[in-house]
Amino acid sequence: MPSVVKYFKSWFGRFEAVAQRRPDPWLWLPAAALLLLGCLMVLNTTYFVGLEKRGDAFHFFKLHLAHIFVGLLILVLFSQFSLRGLRRLVFPLAAVSAAMLVAVWVPHLGVMRGGARRWLRVGPLLWQPIEMVKFSLVFFLADFLSRRQNRMDSFESGVLPVLVLVAPVALLTLRQPDFGSTVMIALIVFAMLYAAGARLKHLGATGGVALLALAVEATARSYRMRRLTAFLDPWQTARGAGFQLIQSFIALGAGGGWGVGLGAGHQKMFYLPQAQTDFVFAVIGEEFGIVGAVVVMGLFCVILFRGMRIAHDEPDSFASLLAVGLTALLTLQSLINIAVVVGLIPTKGLPLPFVSYGGSAIVMAMATLGVLLALGRRPAVR
Repeated sequence: MPSVVKYFKSWFGRFEAVAQRRPDPWLWLPAAALLLLGCLMVLNTTYFVGLEKRGDAFHFFKLHLAHIFVGLLILVLFSQFSLRGLRRLVFPLAAVSAAMLVAVWVPHLGVMRGGARRWLRVGPLLWQPIEMVKFSLVFFLADFLSRRQNRMDSFESGVLPVLVLVAPVALLTLRQPDFGSTVMIALIVFAMLYAAGARLKHLGATGGVALLALAVEATARSYRMRRLTAFLDPWQTARGAGFQLIQSFIALGAGGGWGVGLGAGHQKMFYLPQAQTDFVFAVIGEEFGIVGAVVVMGLFCVILFRGMRIAHDEPDSFASLLAVGLTALLTLQSLINIAVVVGLIPTKGLPLPFVSYGGSAIVMAMATLGVLLALGRRPAVR
């Protein structure tokens, strides 16, 4: 075991032997509160599902706790990395993510569910590679852009190479199909390009083309058209594509200002599909009301502002861009999830970070937090 530790230390550059600063409470306290709320919500929303499908009311809750435990180990590990060690993660993460993204198409490895090929099965373990892909993409872009910041004024040498490199990842993700994660990848890329100093006119033109391409793709498949129609007028398809959104509205409406109380909500009891994953925010709104929903959004805002502050104060361009990308990964995904639940945008299959049930999502959200904690522990600039 000591030889293994020694190997990792030599490869990743040293861990921080003694922290220059304590772990940032403005990062870990909001995340801890969200994780605790997530545990309550997972137990709350999977109790009846576990009883019906597995004969054990606590089956999914125990799995959720196991995922959090694994995520906590990874969080602690990443939080100890030095900046040199984090930079040495770029290539290994990119290589593993690329292999996993391709492996979903390999027979007996890739798993298809609901018409989508998004999972890898290795023995009893089921993993969603896109969560690792988004995480590693932030590392890759932070490294790539930090080396080219003096060329970001030019479209040909600044924005275009990034688009060429990211396009295959986006296309493979879209082919699974996973439209929501493709949108997330695009948003992360644009956020990091902007932070790296890309010109607004280049981003605007590229964004226009990207929006057009996404619009074409969104209308090219019948199931996506049904989602779009349900989003525009869910009551016209109340027993079909609009059912989930209407049930979400009912949950939010029933909650009112203060909610009906923890455990007293009705929509989780087989009325609201995906109540433990994509639509857990609706259950929060029903049981804790507008006040609870605002508190959840406030916790994500604290993470957003703290992550951006770390990026602003960080003198190293790689570390600064890494903080921007990882903060965007957590907060933009939470924004999209909440916007879907309240009916502001069409349905996307994106979980609420730290709160939704899901092994891959929980583990990678905690890994993301671990890296942000490592960046926040670096000596403050005076």
